[in-house]
Amino acid sequence: MEPFQLREENEESSLLMLQSWCDLDGVTAGFTTRHAMNTALHVGDDPIKVVDRRSRVMNQLDWKVEAFTCAEQVHGNQVHVVTSEDVGSGRSDRESAIQNTDALITNESDVLLAMYFADCVPLYFYDPVTGSMGLAHAGWKGTVFEIAVKTVEKMCATFGVKSENLLAAIGPSIGSCCYEVDQNVLRHVHPLLDSLRDGNDLIDETSVIKPTSKESHAYLDLKHLNRQLMIKAGILPSRIEMSSWCTSCRSDLLFSHRKENGITGRMMSWLGRKSR
Repeated sequence: MEPFQLREENEESSLLMLQSWCDLDGVTAGFTTRHAMNTALHVGDDPIKVVDRRSRVMNQLDWKVEAFTCAEQVHGNQVHVVTSEDVGSGRSDRESAIQNTDALITNESDVLLAMYFADCVPLYFYDPVTGSMGLAHAGWKGTVFEIAVKTVEKMCATFGVKSENLLAAIGPSIGSCCYEVDQNVLRHVHPLLDSLRDGNDLIDETSVIKPTSKESHAYLDLKHLNRQLMIKAGILPSRIEMSSWCTSCRSDLLFSHRKENGITGRMMSWLGRKSR
């Protein structure tokens, strides 16, 4: 079953909810659609309109806008521990965002973590034992840099999380049906696959890389690759949910940087837990 469900019973809904997590006490998690319009400040949109759209999403979620906290993403693997002093970072401008960061983790309640996407893979982590959580952005570079593993390691080291207790989810992103890459990308992916395959006969390269009609090109499955990285980090396979939404196939509902030739908005992933 698709874990990310439209909040309303029609495709004009502006929110996709990570439904099983929203049934957890105080937790909200999900992904905006293009009906929420662009929610990122780095694509040349009017900043006043962007901040207003963010506020509207927060209102829909019944959260105070002051809780909104985000990073300036750079396709790396830096993980930032969000404390009470960080809450509100990046809410209204890029300068105040947490800089050079592609994963946010926290054990604070009443803070809403947010990140932006238009094909890259949103990664969600939640520990029901400690109440700590993490949100990460994984394009092909972040995937090769193993940001999923780095996020789990940081949660374990900082909050005393046990990886086998974690719930994880992989959100809407470009699918292997549409994500065609060349050797410039594949030469970085192959060593990662080799490391994942070491001692694990269950990982099959053909499930991640599939040939195309173009020589030296292939379709790459970033979702599946990040799932394997989550398993490497110690998350139980049965506790990982993975979206089937493809941003390129469903550009009527979702922004796609590749499908729209780089001229498009950004969706927002979010994750937070309200205090009781």
